[in-house]
Amino acid sequence: MLHTGLAAKILLPVILALHAHPDDLEILAGGTLALLRRMGAPLVMASMTPGDLGSSDHFGDRISKLRRQEAAASAKTIGASYACLEFRDIAIFSDDPSRRRVVEFVRAVRPGIVITSAPVDYLCDHEATHTLVRDACFAASIPGYFTGSQEPASPLTSLPHLYFTDPIGGVDREGHTPNRDFFICVDSVMETKRAMLGCHKSQRAWLRVQHGMDDYVEQMERWTEKTGQAAGVEFAEGFRQYRGHPFPESPALQEMLALWCR
Repeated sequence: MLHTGLAAKILLPVILALHAHPDDLEILAGGTLALLRRMGAPLVMASMTPGDLGSSDHFGDRISKLRRQEAAASAKTIGASYACLEFRDIAIFSDDPSRRRVVEFVRAVRPGIVITSAPVDYLCDHEATHTLVRDACFAASIPGYFTGSQEPASPLTSLPHLYFTDPIGGVDREGHTPNRDFFICVDSVMETKRAMLGCHKSQRAWLRVQHGMDDYVEQMERWTEKTGQAAGVEFAEGFRQYRGHPFPESPALQEMLALWCR
């Protein structure tokens, strides 16, 4: 366990948390990200899209600008930075140009730990993000893999540790509970997690119409509480570490958050 004072004296890895849309990270990993920032870990929160279809009333650039602002405000709540890769909703695909685009972003951030979406989830954007980020983390350290950027970042010197969040609601497309390697107890940061998700104010009306959720913050709390029951605590978030060849197998995130790891 790294206490806050000690963490400040130790070089902690850069954490990249990259999911499909603004608010996905807050729902699935907001508490964990808050704990990492409490320790002093550098953190970039990123979304593949600006959530440009996330409204029944506003469209295109108008809702995109608003949702970027909300995502940046959420990240600022814990002292993190926010970035958008500027894909578009329901238009994230695992193809060659998209992969090179994500690789360039990963190289620019230079993370030691990457957290991304589950392999099977209710929405195509989530699943495509999973595949793109996984493959980009692999390709980011290959010197001969060129992204086409005018000012390319240099290749990573090693593969980052890679982790997957739960799917939305803690179940996959078929309603099955995902395999989890560990949980992070977020009891102590639930108020922060609520505040982070609460920054996404534009989503309340949209989620009521499209998803039948009357209050998205309360729904997040119910999901986090259900995961907490599986972990034996009040509130928790579930994760799986990717150990496919040749990714690092050491439990980097689990060791950083050992006090809260279940």
